[in-house]
Amino acid sequence: MIENFSSVLGGFGELYWEGLLLTLQLSALSLFIGFFLAWALALVLLAEGRAWLKIPARAFVYFMTGTPLLVQLFLVYFGLAQFEAVRESFLWPVLRDAYWCALIVFSLNTAAYSARIFHGAMAETDAGELEAARAFGFSAFKRLTRVIIPGAWRRALPAYGNEMIFLLHSSSVASIITLSDLTSAARVAARGTFHFTESYLTAMLLYMAMTAVIVLGARVAEKYAFRHLRGVGG
Repeated sequence: MIENFSSVLGGFGELYWEGLLLTLQLSALSLFIGFFLAWALALVLLAEGRAWLKIPARAFVYFMTGTPLLVQLFLVYFGLAQFEAVRESFLWPVLRDAYWCALIVFSLNTAAYSARIFHGAMAETDAGELEAARAFGFSAFKRLTRVIIPGAWRRALPAYGNEMIFLLHSSSVASIITLSDLTSAARVAARGTFHFTESYLTAMLLYMAMTAVIVLGARVAEKYAFRHLRGVGG
């Protein structure tokens, strides 16, 4: 088996490296964009009234979380190309490119899942904290930025760490629309060497390494976020 691994890495090591970089780039950019979209959606969902905003936001979240990521990717990459209005629009240079389609879909998908996480975390804000903020004369904006969002972020961290891992793993579907990501590299190596087990095990180990980095980073972030609780109840 060691010889088979050497054959895979010797012949396709550069392809694995390029696939790893593309997977990291797609995942990181999608998480970055989705993070800010998610907070905006969560704030809309938390706001009282304003049904004209909440109904579309809820519909978007329901659609993105209620349908498979692969179907969403197919709808954007293959489906939109069927409409002449799309092909003739200024968006066509973006929508005809597999990379941009994947980035758009991944960003919107993680935004929807993360919005649920952030909205739930904000909704769990202790009423006593809000009363104390009002007693100190905090405005609604100051209560949001000084009390609600910081507390919600701390509560959301564990679940958001899982969402980051979920997106990383889900990014493997990008290979289906011709992108040369890590999964695509494993498939090419398997076909080129006929060492299917070793080729996919190599990709699996690289995914596990990236997952380990996310888990470690999430734990460090949680430890920092809850540093004020150290020694409490000891």
